[in-house]
Order: sequence, then C-alpha cells, then structure tokens
Amino acid sequence: MLSSLVSGTAPGGAAQRDRITLTGITATGFHGVFPEERRDGQPFIVDLVLYTDLGPAAATDDLTLTAHYGEVAEQVVQVITGEPLNLIEALAGRIADAVLAGFSVLGAVEVTVHKPKAPITVEFGDVAVTIHRERA
Repeated sequence: MLSSLVSGTAPGGAAQRDRITLTGITATGFHGVFPEERRDGQPFIVDLVLYTDLGPAAATDDLTLTAHYGEVAEQVVQVITGEPLNLIEALAGRIADAVLAGFSVLGAVEVTVHKPKAPITVEFGDVAVTIHRERA
C-alpha cells in the first residue's frame, strides 16, 4: 500500500493530488467595467492552488521536477498588471491559462481573484471568484 501512495496513486487507482498553495499575490491592475477602474486602477489579490505530483521532487530534492512558486507568482503579477479586462472572471481565466501553459508539471490549477475595492455602494469585505482548470 505504501508504494501506491509514493507513486502518486491512492488505493483503488484514483489519482492522488498533491498541491502547492500560494496566497495573497497582490498587484495593481486596471480591470473593471467603469472608466474610473480603468483609469485609476486598484489592488487585485490572487490565491492559487497548484495540483501536481510532488513525489518526484520530494524524492530527488530537484526544483525542476516541481512548479517554481516564485516564478508562478511573477507570472500572476504580469497578468494582473497586463491588458485590462472587464471581469475578474476573465482575469481568473487568463491567470489559469498562463500558469498551466508556463508550468508543464501542473495537472490543474485553482485560481481565486479578490477585488477588495470593487465599486459597490454598500459596505462589504471582499468580492472574489474562484475557478478550477485542468490541463487538457
């Protein structure tokens, strides 16, 4: 049974999902549907869960066998600060696509985009969307 867990599968053959979590990646972006959002910008905060088999990296201590989370964070900031989008749903999708394309060891990614300064007329704590994308 131990060998099946080490190889990345659980008993019964179901894939076991290891994960790397990055939270609070923050940058100023110019996303939104209102002119002042596009003009003034605002903070966007991104949380990621990267799904990959960590067994090979854990066994060899080899960075090339995992997702370099510093590089992942830099890529997320590039997307946040890049081309403006209307919706945080679209921003989350663009981040997911970029991360999956840039890191071949990943099987899936979960992206949460927070927009804590959204132009909402009532008091609120946060607005966030979460998407899950798997490698095709």
